[in-house]
Amino acid sequence: MMLSACLILMLLEITQCANLVYQVREGQKPFTLVGDIAADIQFMNTVQTWNSKNLITFKQLQDSENLDHKKLFNVSKSGKIYTTETLDAETLCKYNTECFQIVEVAVRKKQSFIKILEVKIIIIDINDNSPEFPFRKVRLEFYETDGKNTTKSIPNAFDRDVGLLNSKIVYHLKKHIDEPFSLSTSKRVVGNSKLVIILQGKLDREMKDSYSLQIIAKDSGTPSKQDILDVEITVTDENDNAPVFSQNIYNVSVNKAHQIGKPAVILSTKDLDLGKNAEVTYHFDSKTSVAVKNFFKLNSETGEIFLSKNFPLDKRQTYKLFIDATDSGNPPLSSTAIVLINVLNQQNNAPVIDVNFVSDSKGAMLTISEGVEVGSFIAYIKVTDKDAGRNGEVTCNLRHDKLQLKSLGRGKFKVVVKSPVDRETEKRIDINISCRDNGSPSLMTERKFTIEVNDVNDVKPQFTKTIFRFLTYENEEPNFPVGFINATDPDLGPGGQLSYSLLTKMKDALPFEISNYGFISTTKSLDREKQDLYKFKVLVRDNGTPSLNNTANVVVEVMDENDNAPYFTFPSVNPFKLNVHYNPESPSDITILKAMDKDIRENAFLRYEILGGNENRLFTLTPYTGVLFFSRSIKPKDSNLYRLLVAVKDSGAVVLSATTTLSLRLTATNKTIGKTSNTNTISDSEISIKLGVIIVVAAVTISLTIIVSIAMCMVQNNPQRNIYYNRSASANNTIWGHTTKTECFCDQIPSHYDSPSTKTTIVPRNDSYHLMKFRREPCSRYLTNSFHRKDLSGFPCQATTEVCPQNDRGSDKEAAICAPYSELSLMYHTDEEQGFGTGDIAHYEELPGSYSHQTFQVTPQSLTISQQTLPISHQSIPKTKNCNSNEDNFRNVERTAQR
Repeated sequence: MMLSACLILMLLEITQCANLVYQVREGQKPFTLVGDIAADIQFMNTVQTWNSKNLITFKQLQDSENLDHKKLFNVSKSGKIYTTETLDAETLCKYNTECFQIVEVAVRKKQSFIKILEVKIIIIDINDNSPEFPFRKVRLEFYETDGKNTTKSIPNAFDRDVGLLNSKIVYHLKKHIDEPFSLSTSKRVVGNSKLVIILQGKLDREMKDSYSLQIIAKDSGTPSKQDILDVEITVTDENDNAPVFSQNIYNVSVNKAHQIGKPAVILSTKDLDLGKNAEVTYHFDSKTSVAVKNFFKLNSETGEIFLSKNFPLDKRQTYKLFIDATDSGNPPLSSTAIVLINVLNQQNNAPVIDVNFVSDSKGAMLTISEGVEVGSFIAYIKVTDKDAGRNGEVTCNLRHDKLQLKSLGRGKFKVVVKSPVDRETEKRIDINISCRDNGSPSLMTERKFTIEVNDVNDVKPQFTKTIFRFLTYENEEPNFPVGFINATDPDLGPGGQLSYSLLTKMKDALPFEISNYGFISTTKSLDREKQDLYKFKVLVRDNGTPSLNNTANVVVEVMDENDNAPYFTFPSVNPFKLNVHYNPESPSDITILKAMDKDIRENAFLRYEILGGNENRLFTLTPYTGVLFFSRSIKPKDSNLYRLLVAVKDSGAVVLSATTTLSLRLTATNKTIGKTSNTNTISDSEISIKLGVIIVVAAVTISLTIIVSIAMCMVQNNPQRNIYYNRSASANNTIWGHTTKTECFCDQIPSHYDSPSTKTTIVPRNDSYHLMKFRREPCSRYLTNSFHRKDLSGFPCQATTEVCPQNDRGSDKEAAICAPYSELSLMYHTDEEQGFGTGDIAHYEELPGSYSHQTFQVTPQSLTISQQTLPISHQSIPKTKNCNSNEDNFRNVERTAQR
């Protein structure tokens, strides 16, 4: 009882999930398993199991309205569905719809039906049918006069597949690139496509009278299948070509033996038109005289010219005929040829040359391509001479470096290409074929024709330079011209038509553009401060087929304009407040102004100046270094608040500037100023006594030292040491009563110390003298005070320095000049390291040029003997030598000064 209840519940659940969907591909063999109903229902059942599934059987119900279902599928008792035959979706289903069949299956328990299932079987369409055109080939007709966008309809293709993708057809036109046709497709109301051939250009039947196109219909299935429709297009003729004679001038000869019924000459013409437009008739032109017409008869249809019965064969004469050839078009077109008939009175005829061109020709004009291969056959020559014997033996000759004449047998020749043809070198080739017989006298015939060489795009464009360099200015308006790029291409037509473009590897777009004529211009205003140099390439391309190209490098340098005003980097605030406590023993420099300018060259060459607030002329500002210092000694009354208006200006054509205000609070008291003056207060008597002692001791010491030095130099005389002795008595100098003369040479000063203004400072340390470094003052950057305070006692000098007595004339003495320096300064410090004041700084003296000499003197009046100070005049420079003896001499002077 319990088992029956469970079975009933299970069947009820199956009834709720009865509809099943299966898929099967068409084309499967019979007895292909479609699905298992029992298994799928069991899978769908999530409540009960199928322990008693053997009690359930399945049976396919027969559709009384459609008995064919039984033939398609079979349902076994166990619930498995099989195909009974090979399925064909195109037969069973409609076009472009879902293809399926409904199978009704009864579910029975033992002998009772408990459920009817509807099983939907979807038949999957496979791409087993190709698109098909109703015809394999169609013919269309266009007239020469048809305009652009003229259309002709063609049939569309049909695909018998029922699947959406398998039956979707895409059309493609296969043609040559130069054929002026295109394909247009549109959807009809019924769903298929309407195909139309559209004329895209002008037709010329004489150039090409037919075209062969292919329409490819391809479905969207996998794999794709296609069908091809051949389209033959015929161009119908219009009378747009006049008849053309095979020769512009016919030159024939007749003799006494000429038969009256035989034509003297046969005219031939060629008309590129068709039908009546190509039907030609011949007539005597009005230029032919009536007397000449009486001797000849002209066949208007064949162009044959006969001699009349009254033609005078016994006279040697030349007749000139003008013949018109007219076609039958509407309106008719015509052309004229000249016929020259020569009457000969002997049986020796000149050879006759017939030329037949292989390619297209107009009269005596032949056209070939410059790409023609060597050995190509371009013309057939046939030479005839009706004479017998040696009079009929003919030899022919063609003299040209590009073509040659090859014999094909008796009286037959061919003209072949001997060497490559280059249209850029030779556009037109004039050919002269001469044939001469062996008669007596020998007769010769010449045949001239011209070969016109058609261009092939075989030369790539060439730039006149590999690198183009241009200068342009910043801040110009867009479209400002930069330069011209020139390239040439000797090809004709599209092959010689050039177009230019710009190439760059930069991430940002170039601010330039180039025209079709090679003119480069800006697309926006340039800013040199952002970028001052542009490097890119120019591509030139011709319009030939295939297209050829070339590249050239372009460098554009942006010239600076004075568009940026200088600005102060120190001080960075305006106004700038500064408290200055004056100390006479400190350097006179107050501060350094610093400014910058984004421009370059003269536009960034800066000058500093004081505009206001310096009415007392207490301050000086160096124009190029920006150093602000005191102009003179400071007094207590100078203590005040000074507001200096300072400007910095560039050197551009239009000067730009910036200003700032320095608020200086100067403090100078009697205490600080009197400190130095007290130390220098010494009685005159003490100065005189100490000065006398110093002079005596120094003179004796220096004299002894110099004598020893001279003796050593004489013993150790070496010319490579570059030491020389001036033995002129007038040149000897005396230092404090002693006569001495010492010389040595200086080392070369490095070039980086070259400047318009250089200061040399001598600073005594621990009562000894030291030669200080040169201080350079460049125009654009300032070196701090610590630079010229460094010890440079070992700095080599370039010439000699002589110390002179006070009673000698300074104009006869030589001084050391370290070229190329032009300024010199002496400074002194005490042992107490108290620094120096304005009074300790000697003035700068302008020195002469490189390797010149000047006298410096030491006078007692310029010296002040003190325990703390020893001022040295700017006019006295102790001798500096590379020799050891001279260094000892210098030390003796120092010891004397200490005592």
